Amino acid sequence: MYTPGPFSPAPVLVALILALALAAAPLAAQGNPANVVVVLMDDLGYGDLGSYGAPDARTPHIDRLAREGVRLTDFYANGPNCSPTRAAFITGRWQQRTGIEYPLGMLRADSTFGLRPSGTSLPALLRGGGYATGLIGKWHLGWKPEFHPLRHGFDEFWGMLGGHTDYYAHHGEFGWHDLFDGERPVQDTTYLTDAITARARGFIERHRTRPFFVEVAYNATHWPFQRPGLAGDARRRANPLRDGTRAEYVAMLERADRGVGELLATLDRLGLARNTLVVFTSDNGGEWLSRNAPLFHRKSTLWEGGIRVPAILRWPGRLPAGATSRQVGITMDLTASILAAAGVRPPAGYAPEGIDLVPLLAGRRTVERTLYWRTSLPARPQWAVRVGRWKYLKDGAHEFVFDLARDPAEREDLVQREAARLPEMRRLVAAWERMVDSSRGR
Repeated sequence: MYTPGPFSPAPVLVALILALALAAAPLAAQGNPANVVVVLMDDLGYGDLGSYGAPDARTPHIDRLAREGVRLTDFYANGPNCSPTRAAFITGRWQQRTGIEYPLGMLRADSTFGLRPSGTSLPALLRGGGYATGLIGKWHLGWKPEFHPLRHGFDEFWGMLGGHTDYYAHHGEFGWHDLFDGERPVQDTTYLTDAITARARGFIERHRTRPFFVEVAYNATHWPFQRPGLAGDARRRANPLRDGTRAEYVAMLERADRGVGELLATLDRLGLARNTLVVFTSDNGGEWLSRNAPLFHRKSTLWEGGIRVPAILRWPGRLPAGATSRQVGITMDLTASILAAAGVRPPAGYAPEGIDLVPLLAGRRTVERTLYWRTSLPARPQWAVRVGRWKYLKDGAHEFVFDLARDPAEREDLVQREAARLPEMRRLVAAWERMVDSSRGR
């Protein structure tokens, strides 16, 4: 976390600083709480959007967010997979503290495991601050009733509990039906992406007269790779993970982009756009049909292609329009930023581990960060730390050092030339591991 050094301004400067602080204070503190819409994509590649250089995908509505807000170039998911990143977003803390370090559903026993309610989740804190709270779309943090989104502070839930589901038949892990309204299984013949959009629009319309927070968690662009408009046997995939083409993937992405456009149009029509913080990002890097360029590798790894993701924040009048920021950020920073935008103070004993990005982006400033990652799958354990421009990566038994300012594609391994950095990098990772592991479950 960044802390400015001590200073003692002259009295005339004190008045100026206080005036600036009031001007930059959260709208909630000024009696006008901000609404929050978070669009969380699934397995979206860093280079899949027009505003991030995609040559083959038309994403005019997401690109509109970039034109009207701040596009981050160095933003990271907390993990290289779904569940870890989502746990960090909901708790605002390192996901290792929850024990969720891989995507639930890889093992049948995962159906008994999930994120335990704490009372200090993001939706619980916002609800305590007077917000209507909703999750529309993917949860992926536990199947059992005690892990349900409604136990975590969401007033409303409509979507999937597991990690993926058929876009038409809504069968997910282990062949289970996975589409719910609250805790009740439901049937819906609408293409899943369109259904999520419609439900999210309805949430905004119903709660337009009070502060609201809605997480719109699209299943797109996660496999099965089923584009909209399929009928009959064309919907089936013999191998849902492998059967698909880039063109089908792009069609899925463009449908989600259309959904974002409908959400923005709803905010415009209701006169809510100026008082709404819209956040767009992905839960991890892209899968095999994604475009992660110019980064290397993909989902499930701690190479940049697995963890660096698109991120755009739009808040008219509070954040500059059409800006690009190289501020390093991570998913749990969004949690801290949302709480600050809502004017909700965390209770004693709960310490968010992200930082509020809004003042930095509003002031077009950057601060140096130190961020950590770890994956615990036995087949390929990985560790990484980014300190400023430098990244240390341990992939299995192999260690790498990269200068991300010059080499974001991680093509030039500097482990020999920068060998003097290794002891400190290793020490940082080990100290962080001891910290998060010693507090697991607390």
